[in-house]
Amino acid sequence: MKPLLYITPARALAFGLTLALFELLTYLASDAVMPAMPAVVTELKASPGYIPHALNLYLLGGVLLQWLIGPLADRYGRRPLLLVGCLLFAAACLGTYWAHDIGVFNLLRLLQGVGLGFVVTVSYPALNEAFSEADAVRMMALLANIALLSPLLGPLLGTLMLQWLDWRWLFVAFAVGAVLTWALLYRLMPETLGVERRDGSRLPFTPVHLLPLMAAYGQLLRNRRFVAGSAALGLVGLPLIGWIGLSPVLLIHDEGLSTLAYALWQLPVFAGLIAGNLIINHIADRYPLNTLLRGALAPYLAGLCLLLLLTWALPAVPSVVAGMSLYALGLGIANAVLYRVTLYSSEQSKGLVSAMLGMITIALLGFGGALLAMLGAGESLLSFAVAASCAGALALWPLWQVIGGRPGQGAVTP
Repeated sequence: MKPLLYITPARALAFGLTLALFELLTYLASDAVMPAMPAVVTELKASPGYIPHALNLYLLGGVLLQWLIGPLADRYGRRPLLLVGCLLFAAACLGTYWAHDIGVFNLLRLLQGVGLGFVVTVSYPALNEAFSEADAVRMMALLANIALLSPLLGPLLGTLMLQWLDWRWLFVAFAVGAVLTWALLYRLMPETLGVERRDGSRLPFTPVHLLPLMAAYGQLLRNRRFVAGSAALGLVGLPLIGWIGLSPVLLIHDEGLSTLAYALWQLPVFAGLIAGNLIINHIADRYPLNTLLRGALAPYLAGLCLLLLLTWALPAVPSVVAGMSLYALGLGIANAVLYRVTLYSSEQSKGLVSAMLGMITIALLGFGGALLAMLGAGESLLSFAVAASCAGALALWPLWQVIGGRPGQGAVTP
């Protein structure tokens, strides 16, 4: 794997791993907290209905500034914007230590989500600009596996830490991790704009002008392939987001499981997700992107059907987990490929494209997760299975629009 930038492969790998560390922290700030949410709402004198808000507000926070972060990264460079985002994330996490009201806690969750917006809008384009297409797909799948350690190990880590620490100290730990990540980014992250690459190209900085910026976003929204890809990215992940947000209610509050048992039931689901990413990492350069997406539909749809039918026949935790695990396998195969196809469905600057892509995707995840909770998906295991299956099925139409797009957009080149 040879980077397009004039940096050593070792530094390129270290840079990619540091991006993965930042992404891991932004997800840990959500997932490791979920086992603590019953204790959080109790201490802050709030109802259990606030538990899924910890995830949904975090996701919505990721949407707030993406429209501006992307263009600013195009103007001033990927490196300075990501360094600023890392510090903002650290400050919001540290501030949660002093939260004594559910409203303040929710506000800080929203602000922490802005850090997720920097990851999506700045680090993903930087990664794609630093490597060729096939290598970028491999790197995104590889880094996704590292980032997915958060939902896989986050509940376990949070559960173990809560045995000795108050939930407030979880956020202090995230703040310390963010400061260390900032130091690594400062040392290792190269700038991908305005520098000559090995293929002789030089990606330009793009000035920010408000009216042309709004016109560019409008042009993106008229790009049917881009809109379909962005919508598909949000909708395919909605059952998983629903599971992360509602499983503390379903398993701990309703089923009466311990926080450790809750954390252990997360393992098969996210093991399926990681397995899917490993598969795509192995076969990314063997098939066109559209072929890979079609292949991902088999486990994706089979998992949603299994989730619904098994839970209908036997409404128990193993039924839900079995269906979610197979669905997650298909999601893991599709995710990195779908992001690549969507990012390059437009010729506009990648910071702007990734900003709009992130806004659509995270808005769908955030509002969709909140809607699932409002519609009663957390009332029972069967209610969740029905809601999650229907939500996942909504992705089929935009996925078909992407798969049926122009042939020239579909092939992976080494």
